[in-house]
Amino acid sequence: MISRNDNKNVTDDSRGGCAVRVAAAGQDVLSGTKKEGQLAVERIYGSTFPVILGPMAGVTDLAFRLLCREQGCDVTVTEMISAKALYYGNKNTIPLLETDPGEAPVGVQIFGSEPELMGQMAHKIEDRGFAFVDINMGCPVPKIVNNHEGSALMKQPELAGRIVREVKKAVSLPVTVKFRLGFDEAHKNAVEFARVMEDSGADAIAVHGRTREQYYSGRADWEAIRQVKEAVSLPVIANGDILSAEAALAIREQTGCDGIMVARGSKGNPWIFREIRAALRGEPVPAPPTAQERIDMLLRHAALCVRYKGEYTGIREMRKHAAWYTAGLRGSSRLRQEVNQVTTLKELYELLTGSC
Repeated sequence: MISRNDNKNVTDDSRGGCAVRVAAAGQDVLSGTKKEGQLAVERIYGSTFPVILGPMAGVTDLAFRLLCREQGCDVTVTEMISAKALYYGNKNTIPLLETDPGEAPVGVQIFGSEPELMGQMAHKIEDRGFAFVDINMGCPVPKIVNNHEGSALMKQPELAGRIVREVKKAVSLPVTVKFRLGFDEAHKNAVEFARVMEDSGADAIAVHGRTREQYYSGRADWEAIRQVKEAVSLPVIANGDILSAEAALAIREQTGCDGIMVARGSKGNPWIFREIRAALRGEPVPAPPTAQERIDMLLRHAALCVRYKGEYTGIREMRKHAAWYTAGLRGSSRLRQEVNQVTTLKELYELLTGSC
């Protein structure tokens, strides 16, 4: 297990005038008297301004979550889990619920479109050590949307509200919701949707600054997240285009958010969390990892993945991570091709040892 105490060398960043303004604005977060909203955030996430690893299917498994926690991430969330799959006892779903004491606090994210079933399944898994239950209402993937789940729920706010109410009734844990700005440009209803979530009892919301139709293209609309923050009293977590410590400071300043959620910016880059934590503290941002450090982390990641999933599955799942870790390195294209031929942890070590 990766110990939380390994974080002794974690530092963070402050670039430019933006950092100075944010540090001043965040006085009550990092020191001094806690405001009521900060206490609500801390009750859910264990931090007055949490930096959260956003759930990503096929990416944020236990191995990767542990590495991100080690680097300074405050909160992790499981990959999204289907309520229907839980109900039918799908064998591929149960491993997604596995956690480790070293990553606490960790939330569990579920998705579905049937309120009663969502409540029942949330109740079924709430005693597995999770800090909160998160409901996915933002996934843009066609097979999810076509099943009236994920971001499709933004077209049905009343149904979405019923889901939140049923889950709230079923569990004693805080209930949070992650959604987007709307389904498409013509139906950007994030403010109204956020109010429905608040009225339905959600304890916090995370807003991705894009519509479903955008997927991950274009730029996230942070101004729209600010409008959501101003419209509701519950904690708002900002998500979208947080690809650096500087971006973390900027989104906090622009939106007034209560925390941030980093997703794609962490792929092959768990160090982003130490950089962000340093920035929030007004400390110098650590230097980017060297090529050797990236290879070393890749190998540690692979070892963890094999430990939790077995060698056959673990090594094959590491292929995409290897592509992210090695992006931009000299000879990375050839290296990725060779990694894709590896089938054992020993072969991966032999290939990468000395590659830098």
